[in-house]
Amino acid sequence: MAVFVALGVSLSGCGTGGTGARDEGPAHADTVGGAASPSPEPAAKASPSKVPDRVDPVRLVKADPKVSAEVKRELKPCVADEYPVDVSYGRLTGGSVDDVVVNVLTCGDTVGVGSYVYREEDGGYQNVFKAEAPPVYAEIDRGDLVVTKQVYDKEDPVSSPSSDNVITYRWASGRFTEEYRTHNDYSKAAGSAPTPAPEPDG
Repeated sequence: MAVFVALGVSLSGCGTGGTGARDEGPAHADTVGGAASPSPEPAAKASPSKVPDRVDPVRLVKADPKVSAEVKRELKPCVADEYPVDVSYGRLTGGSVDDVVVNVLTCGDTVGVGSYVYREEDGGYQNVFKAEAPPVYAEIDRGDLVVTKQVYDKEDPVSSPSSDNVITYRWASGRFTEEYRTHNDYSKAAGSAPTPAPEPDG
């Protein structure tokens, strides 16, 4: 009788610790797909604008002749040397350097009193947009300038406006032009007193 001896071969599995997909926000266009399916010809890309050196928004606003004297008076430190300004950098006007959006707020209730867009020209920044009817706040949204203006009824507290107007602007022919606007009415139900339950009969 032939005896067959089976030799057991032990295979050690090495843990590779693969990370798989990582949740780090949206992937950049040049990383999608990786090397799995390279394109035969690279698609033409628009030249990205350069992120500017961080500006001093307080100095920028105070030196701007287009900013009203009232807004400049509001622009004062809240605590120590902390000024109530929000600053955003992004591509709005198609320049070679990112544009700068500055929102000036009040210290106590952070109400926006002025919103400005600065475009780099000839080594300096020029004011190409301003909105000074408070409450106002400007943001960059996918290459458009979006300005929100809150609307208050007579009895509304600062913390609870009744509605807002959201206006979208797009840069064309050397200026911002309005593309469209949306009006939103806020519900007062969340802040109202709950309706009491009916009393049981008897």
